[in-house]
Amino acid sequence: MIKKNKKKILLINPNKWGRGITTIWVASHAGVLKKDGNNVKLFDATFYSNWSDREVDLNTNNLQFQKTSYYNKIKWNNQDIKISLQNFINKFSPDIIFSGALSSHIHGEGEYVNIQYAYDLLKGLKYKSLLIFGGIQSTSAPELIIKKMPKIDYLISGESELVLREIAKAFPNKKKIERINGVNFYKRKIFIQNPRQKIIRDLDLISPYDYSLFDKQVFFRPYNGKVLKAVDYELSRGCIYACSYCVETIIQKYYGFNNINKKGTLLQNKLYLRNKSAEVIFKEMKKLNKNYKITLFRCQDTNFLTISREVLMKLSELISKSKLKIKLYIETRAEGINQNSIELLKKLKVDGVGMGLELSDEGFREKKLNRFVDTNKLIKAFKLLKKNKINTTAYNIIGLPDQTEASIIDTLKINIKLNPSVSSVAYYSAYNGTNLAYKAKKNFSKYPEKMDAQLRSEATGGKISTKILDFYKSNFNYLIKKKLKNLDKIKAKWISAN
Repeated sequence: MIKKNKKKILLINPNKWGRGITTIWVASHAGVLKKDGNNVKLFDATFYSNWSDREVDLNTNNLQFQKTSYYNKIKWNNQDIKISLQNFINKFSPDIIFSGALSSHIHGEGEYVNIQYAYDLLKGLKYKSLLIFGGIQSTSAPELIIKKMPKIDYLISGESELVLREIAKAFPNKKKIERINGVNFYKRKIFIQNPRQKIIRDLDLISPYDYSLFDKQVFFRPYNGKVLKAVDYELSRGCIYACSYCVETIIQKYYGFNNINKKGTLLQNKLYLRNKSAEVIFKEMKKLNKNYKITLFRCQDTNFLTISREVLMKLSELISKSKLKIKLYIETRAEGINQNSIELLKKLKVDGVGMGLELSDEGFREKKLNRFVDTNKLIKAFKLLKKNKINTTAYNIIGLPDQTEASIIDTLKINIKLNPSVSSVAYYSAYNGTNLAYKAKKNFSKYPEKMDAQLRSEATGGKISTKILDFYKSNFNYLIKKKLKNLDKIKAKWISAN
């Protein structure tokens, strides 16, 4: 119920993928703001035909996805997206417009670049609202972002659910807003960065998340040749590892977790890892299954098997007893896969597991990426999952600084050996604020735009040309299927045609 004197807040999801993504920050912020009686609405850009990059087509054509009837479930909006957004703003007349935020959903579905997309959507539009953004870039480089995007009133660094809640309470009193921790802004041409807010230790405090703002067709998801109803979901936040290319390290640094050991593991990681209680997780899952017929929970947790084992065991009991017809897709690391964890995953109804290979060279992973994963452990983990009939995805990166074409070919060879259900490949993206991005300055412009690891590369000065990178991105799964036979012939033909 909307209370008197409460605020009208418009959330913008600038998703360009043309595929339903239930962006977790939308659900978490909506839940917190609605608890206070605020009127919260969502403008979702996903299915505007003049905006979408149609990721499903791209990843079906390159064999990363199996063919499905996904688009038969979708109705495209053929109106001009900027006209639609202006009409939406005129009708709703929001006090605050907000976009971009942190959650566990930070790793590869356009989250990094969404602040740029949302700002582009609002260019030239008329509104009297406060414009506030959060997210990865707002955390890594707030001063740079406000200089690049001067129409922004405030940026929130770090987790923003509780900060935005305080801003809504303080609105329209700007003096109060400008005293809130985590808020960044310009005043009289001086950049002001307030002290950081506390990390959210107990995720139950911001639960339950509210998925009701999403259009019904957003819940459809292509998955292993079928179209299921799915949500992106988080049980936890944080990661114990500090890989040099990963945006997770931006959040670690912001909250003062800077110390790591020789094996790339975060010291005091128990203070950084946080999760919901098993009871809250189960209650949310049960509600989503009942209200929206959700059967697939795409868990975006950075490393699922580092979640409190007590919580996972309790959740497995609750799920097992309930007989809910659901399945989970998770991401984790090979170190956590053994027969005991396999039994736990089965009880949790885990259907698929994604693990990062990144590239084949173990020495490169350790020295350049600060990622210490024994290749033999990876091989054993994939074998064990396959033996237990759990689907697998191997995550690969191409275009890393100093990576050679020979390295990509070796990575293809190890994918052939691992034989995962899916081999996912992404372009390396130089995320501002990560250690590797600093080293990769010569490979990217000062401020790369439209940098989306699944859709396009913005690298310009690496050892491999953009054309060759595009070839391997487009043909990665085909080359695995063909076991690299006739590679030179296939490459020459593709380059000639493109």
